[in-house]
Amino acid sequence: MVGFSLCMIVKNEEKVLERCLDSLADLMDEIIIVDTGSTDNTKDIARKYTSKVYDYTWNGDFAAARNFAASHATMEYIYTADADEVIDKENREKLAQLKQILLPEVEIVQMLYCNTSSENNTVYNFEKELRPKLYRRLREFTWIDPIHETLRLDPVVFDSDIEILHMPEGDHSSRDFQALLSVHEKGQRLSKKLHHMYAMELFRSGGEQDFLQAQEVFLATMKQEGRDMDEVKEAICVLSRIYRIKKDIPHFMMYAMKDAVTGVTSELCCELGAYYREIGELEEAAVWYMNAMQETETESILDLRTSTTIPEAALKELGR
Repeated sequence: MVGFSLCMIVKNEEKVLERCLDSLADLMDEIIIVDTGSTDNTKDIARKYTSKVYDYTWNGDFAAARNFAASHATMEYIYTADADEVIDKENREKLAQLKQILLPEVEIVQMLYCNTSSENNTVYNFEKELRPKLYRRLREFTWIDPIHETLRLDPVVFDSDIEILHMPEGDHSSRDFQALLSVHEKGQRLSKKLHHMYAMELFRSGGEQDFLQAQEVFLATMKQEGRDMDEVKEAICVLSRIYRIKKDIPHFMMYAMKDAVTGVTSELCCELGAYYREIGELEEAAVWYMNAMQETETESILDLRTSTTIPEAALKELGR
């Protein structure tokens, strides 16, 4: 049987940490909790489960914090968890069984990350998604191929059916926005993944000030070489919202037209609906909200609600 080190990074998670640890602690051989600056009872709760509670000066880099936590692990495998995750009885049993039978050549185990509600405080547009949750602490390289032999570089990944429930009870978007902004402010280019997450989180939970602060980030996208059409369309959606907030109608319409010529998104249809509603053109507003729901002609790329609940609610309010 292999050993598991639970590694977590936390900050002000007193509402959910105990729930998470209760569901995991007895399946782990070691628990490492790294606190990045809590001002509540998070560390006191953590110490009920482990003596390995470490302070880490937050620098806006989640990966660095996770690497710091992993550096204190000693078991064969590292299990990563966030404080707002829970594993239920059925999946606890699956994880316990996996611990008994896990083959030594498996280097990464993916599990199903499950959002418990489409209307919860999450930016993700999915119900279930495979994510790497368990991985070997130390990797062993092996030679492969009987002739012209070479080192195997790709990890051995096992996709399990274990489900992890994501049950947030707070909104961490302000923290995320600051971390994403800092990447741009340091002169670094957002990766395709971070670009998508930034745009998606703005539409799911961003306020007007969050959009306005993101303007330079997404204007840069429109000028950067190598950005693909998905990233360009994400930037168009964000910039359209920004210029609508600023009531800069020429630029708002300019980006709306850019979206139209590359395939209309539900996000832009809702933006146009909101604009026409704001200026009192209610018939035109209704047309765009109805367009947002036309599955054969438009698609949502950042917020699934822009093709469902947002236009539905707007049309109801407009008496349609």
